[in-house]
Amino acid sequence: MNGVRLAAISDSPLDVDAHLAAVSDATMGAETTFVGRVRDHDPDAATAVVALEYSAHPDAAAALRRIAEGAIGDTGALVAVSHRVGRLEVGDAAVVIAVSSSHRAQAFEVCRAIIETIKTDLPVWKRQVEADGTTAWKGLGG
Repeated sequence: MNGVRLAAISDSPLDVDAHLAAVSDATMGAETTFVGRVRDHDPDAATAVVALEYSAHPDAAAALRRIAEGAIGDTGALVAVSHRVGRLEVGDAAVVIAVSSSHRAQAFEVCRAIIETIKTDLPVWKRQVEADGTTAWKGLGG
């Protein structure tokens, strides 16, 4: 059985509860989540960060599914993962991951593998917008 219950690129706000519901299963003893939010600062920014503008390659959803499948491996974990695109304000969720598994160690490992691989492999880019109007493009996965 494929353990990926949801892998989506969305221009709508991400719902943590919907991700948890997607991985809810009576056979699983552990659930973990990760929420990546837009923060108001960046070490490279001269002024406060006010927004991030995400764009994605048309194949990004398929890539996200492959990332989740790779992280699951043979663990039997269930995964729901989404990445938001468009303009996000400070505090908005850019990434939501929910993982359920038989044991907590697996849930944490799968969740961490997904976010780390998103950062290096997902074809999503972000433009950082600062309070003074300065913008800067950030690398693959942000």
